[in-house]
Amino acid sequence: MKIAVLSDTHGCLRSEVREIIDGCDAVIHGGDINSQSVLDEIRRTAGESKPVFVVRGNNDKEWAKQLPVTLEFKLDGKSFFLVHNKRDIPADIKADIVIFGHTHKYYEEDVDGSLWLNPGSCGKRRFSMPVTMAMLDISDAGTMVTRIDIENGVPAVSIPDGDRMSVIGRIIKLMDKGMDTGAIAAKLKTDKAFVDQVAMIKVTHPGVDAEGILNKMEANRR
Repeated sequence: MKIAVLSDTHGCLRSEVREIIDGCDAVIHGGDINSQSVLDEIRRTAGESKPVFVVRGNNDKEWAKQLPVTLEFKLDGKSFFLVHNKRDIPADIKADIVIFGHTHKYYEEDVDGSLWLNPGSCGKRRFSMPVTMAMLDISDAGTMVTRIDIENGVPAVSIPDGDRMSVIGRIIKLMDKGMDTGAIAAKLKTDKAFVDQVAMIKVTHPGVDAEGILNKMEANRR
């Protein structure tokens, strides 16, 4: 069984991460998703037949109140304990695999025979920290964990929080004023890859409005 393990996406789901999820049998997310749309995209990518296990992070606000803070489950005969912050792991925890996030730093250690794993962050880059996730491969031979480093410079597909149509509308207005996509991304504090996608649709579909662009983007993600 191959399991994609990720955390701290912070409103950003990269194309490389979607490809890895698509090739796995299950998905585990350690919190700080930051928007329902990202969680929906993860579930869409995984498909209805693949289990997705998610906990709430400290940045997951009202939209995520239905998500658990901790989660215990079994996959392929292995017991898992999932939480966002390592500080919230009980001292007497008994699980084959303990997964957490929060620090954005990859961490892997054998603790009294249990695998403790922080996949790091595969969302928006934070300072110069690496962008990482992990893959668990469970077989008769045991459990193998692989760190996956996302290449530098590969664009991330951002799904902004809040009203995406409003964000797209602001991008259109700034484009009409002659501002380039890099400057727009900086001004609106969103990923340039998202702005580029809006710009491409606007250029290739003259006269399209924000709703039309949003519909095109949603269609491309299906």
